[in-house]
Amino acid sequence: MNKFKYILLSLLCSMFNVQWSMVNAQELEARVTINHTQIEATRTEVFDALQTKLTDFLNNHKWTEIPFRENEKIQCNFNITVNTYKQEENTFECTLLMNCSRPVYGSTYNTVTYAVNDGNFTFEFSEFDQLEYQENQIDNNLVALLAYYAYMIIGMDLDTMALKGGTDCFHVAEDIATAGENMGFPGWKAFGDSGNRFGLLNDYMDGSMECMREFNYIYHRKGLDRMAEVPDSARATIADALELLHEANTAKNMTRVAQLFTEYKRNELVNIFEKKGTREEKDKAYEILFAIDASQSNEWDKIKK
Repeated sequence: MNKFKYILLSLLCSMFNVQWSMVNAQELEARVTINHTQIEATRTEVFDALQTKLTDFLNNHKWTEIPFRENEKIQCNFNITVNTYKQEENTFECTLLMNCSRPVYGSTYNTVTYAVNDGNFTFEFSEFDQLEYQENQIDNNLVALLAYYAYMIIGMDLDTMALKGGTDCFHVAEDIATAGENMGFPGWKAFGDSGNRFGLLNDYMDGSMECMREFNYIYHRKGLDRMAEVPDSARATIADALELLHEANTAKNMTRVAQLFTEYKRNELVNIFEKKGTREEKDKAYEILFAIDASQSNEWDKIKK
């Protein structure tokens, strides 16, 4: 092979590898922060190591076979507050505030697709631990926690793009929740607290809650993603779809799935209808949202303006 042909072949191979890496990127772009101000410790290296390893674990693992481009990575934030740290036992008791978002079509606005406040983010970790995820062998609670939320984030993102698009991811998250329960750490117990990891996922995947998943898709794909192009039509679509959210709120006793949605979408929901839309749309939105979470009545009142 002459030099010219060798260079041409090398360039073609290089271009193919670059293009393949662009469409086969990892799914997550996670930012992890560790707040350990409540902990009196002379050494902080373990907290720095925890932040670095959690960031690497979430961002460098390929969680699905779905092709993601580099600019399609899901933006997410893991804000972890260390409430208790026992150095001799390498145990952490933390609170996790996590949220993730995706761009809205035709705009510079990012919408939150999922958010949680997990007060049972408890695990063992030492400075030189290596975090490895093997789907059929999960025996580390920190790995289970991170993998569970990774699949929940991806699943919720896919549910906003296609009707029940995240089903496969949610099934993996269910398996992880089962493995987590067997390890004896809090937050996983089946049929325990309906607001824990198992309870919320179980409710979301329940057959009676398919209306919630349909709403999630219509709200984002047929509502928000059309807002820049046809705002009145998109708003009307969201107003009609709120009936599905109301149905989800009454489908199962004690479920918090619909209320959780209104918590992380509160400002967005208000902005959709405040000083915009028909009186009928405003009244419908107000009545449904007030019925789901009356504690936010001051916010819902803004819709009626």
